[in-house]
Amino acid sequence: MNKSSKDIQLLELKDTILQLNKTIETLNDTIVRQQSDNDNLRAELAWFRQKFFGSSSERHVTNIEGQMSLFGNSPEVEKPVELIEPEIVSLPKITRKKKPTLKEQFKDLPVRQVSVDTLSPEEKACPLCGVEMVPIGTEVIRSDVVYTPPKLERVEYIATTYACTECKDTEEPQFIKDNGLPALIPGSYASESLAAYILYRKYGLFIPLYRQEKDFLQQNAPIGRASMAHWIIYIAMEYLQPMYDYFHTEILKRRFLMMDETPIQVLHEDGRRAQTKSYFWLIRTGEDGLNPIILFNYTPTRAGENAKQFLNGIAPGFYLMADGYQGYNKVNETNRCCCYAHIRRYLLEAIPKGQEKDYAHPAVQGVLYCDKLFAYERSYKEKGLSYKQIEKRRLKDQQPVIEGFLTWLEQVNPGTNSKLKKAVTYIQNRKDCLMTYLKDGRCSLSNNLSENSIRPVTVGRKNWLFSDSPDGAMANALCLTIVEMAKSYNLNLYEYLNFVLQHRPNKKMSEEELSKLAPWNEEVLNICKIN
Repeated sequence: MNKSSKDIQLLELKDTILQLNKTIETLNDTIVRQQSDNDNLRAELAWFRQKFFGSSSERHVTNIEGQMSLFGNSPEVEKPVELIEPEIVSLPKITRKKKPTLKEQFKDLPVRQVSVDTLSPEEKACPLCGVEMVPIGTEVIRSDVVYTPPKLERVEYIATTYACTECKDTEEPQFIKDNGLPALIPGSYASESLAAYILYRKYGLFIPLYRQEKDFLQQNAPIGRASMAHWIIYIAMEYLQPMYDYFHTEILKRRFLMMDETPIQVLHEDGRRAQTKSYFWLIRTGEDGLNPIILFNYTPTRAGENAKQFLNGIAPGFYLMADGYQGYNKVNETNRCCCYAHIRRYLLEAIPKGQEKDYAHPAVQGVLYCDKLFAYERSYKEKGLSYKQIEKRRLKDQQPVIEGFLTWLEQVNPGTNSKLKKAVTYIQNRKDCLMTYLKDGRCSLSNNLSENSIRPVTVGRKNWLFSDSPDGAMANALCLTIVEMAKSYNLNLYEYLNFVLQHRPNKKMSEEELSKLAPWNEEVLNICKIN
């Protein structure tokens, strides 16, 4: 009986030990997972700190004396592939620019001279004999830049009525009245110059209409924001739409395009909540050396069908640079180009804080590959190579780098680094278009041009907050198109807007007539270009 009790106790102890071992094993697994989660959380926290409090620059210095190079020999880390010899890049000598004189700095401002006459008659008398002195010469003693406030005035147009002197005493006297040009907006007091000024301040300086309303009150002109909003929509649909359609026709003739999109808010869209996202699309020409064209388009959704529809009619086989949004896959029969700036950005975000110079880290290695490609592109532009020369040099210089990048991609192990996993997945999904830009020297390495062009939408979005209606959103797209086109040709924004409105483009105009109002037209450049 006692023996049996001891056996039972031993069995219970064994069970207890087994349960304890399982519990310990489970706890160990939990601790390992928590440590992994903590590592990820620390990496996420470091990334957010860098994002919100660190420098926003994406520059990554790689050519540092004494540092290892991914493209050189490394005694400690096995490099992915032997590709090219390391380059020693000498930094250009920094020369300080000579500070311009006042005359040079403001050479394009009109000059008005004012004679100085502050001496009293007694001070003009000769201190020896008392005779009044006479002027013998002048000189410039000071130069000021004077601000003249803007001026509003009400202009009344007087119509003359003409009568026939021969028929005046007959039963059918004849009269003709010269009614002049019709108003820019029927029933409105808005002139071309006033409308251009409002458009310039909203889309060029991002000043919302309610602030313009307050500023006009300072000039004793009660011009309400509701009136201004109505004018903008009317002008956009009546006068800017024909110019936009002409630009659209011209962009469909081109072979190198770039696209991007960004969300906006439109309050009153049929069947949609006010909080629902709508979108502005940016479509622009690439670096083909021809006249740049920049267009904005409003759509209620982000569906890729919108991009396809906008490019309907373009000849197949053109090159399209865009980010990784899958909606662009809807655009058929195109050579899709990959944006290496996006790839580099994902890799930069995957580098843990403090390891930016750790060339053993795979994310740092990936950034170095991208930096090498961008360095080559800069050197081509500095040397002024032609597109054919760039195409040949890319095949010689950059194709081996991309092949090494693909080998690195196959070998890299993200481990628990969630951001590196995201970067690797992003690159793997674009493997088919990593080398597309090598086919033609006019292709771009990145989508930075379109990102820079769409930035005014994000700035305007912070100031305007939202569009009230689809008509207002489309008017914003049309106005932004005209303003950004003017910027790309270094035109005075107000002068160009005023020029376009004075000529009042309309749907009856031919393409030849509309081309004379385009920002690349020689007459437009002579009138509106900033010196």
